[in-house]
Amino acid sequence: MNTAIFPGSFDPFTLGHMDILKSALKLFDKVVIAVGYNMQKKGLFEVDERISIIKESLKGMDDVEVVSYTGLTVTFCRQLGIKFIIRGLRTTTDFEMERVVAQANSRMAPEILTVFIPSGHEFSFISSTVVRDVLINGGDASLLLPEGVDISRYIKGK
Repeated sequence: MNTAIFPGSFDPFTLGHMDILKSALKLFDKVVIAVGYNMQKKGLFEVDERISIIKESLKGMDDVEVVSYTGLTVTFCRQLGIKFIIRGLRTTTDFEMERVVAQANSRMAPEILTVFIPSGHEFSFISSTVVRDVLINGGDASLLLPEGVDISRYIKGK
């Protein structure tokens, strides 16, 4: 089975992430969405909440697994026996940053390949940062989130 990992903080999982995931599923039999703990970022949502939000988004998508992890992505890939890392690209700025990370990963784990997938133009403006800003300021982020996600259940008290 051809499996890839799609790592990120997903704080929260957006329509842009879903777009990348759907494209990845055209290339791979299975995708593991790996929600990383990043001690340098204080997220709006806890990791377990992010996982729940993602799972709400994936109704009927049996070829996707959602997990959390700590440490280096390439180390986690090796633990799972996964040889491909999916990275979504919205802009050339994303590419420059992701290229550097991919080169470092390749140096540490040459057997693991990073696959860049560009987002559809209609999703290129969507980021978790934009969604968080909308939510924090009391706006309606539903048009930026996958169908079926009730973000209000998670945002109360934040």
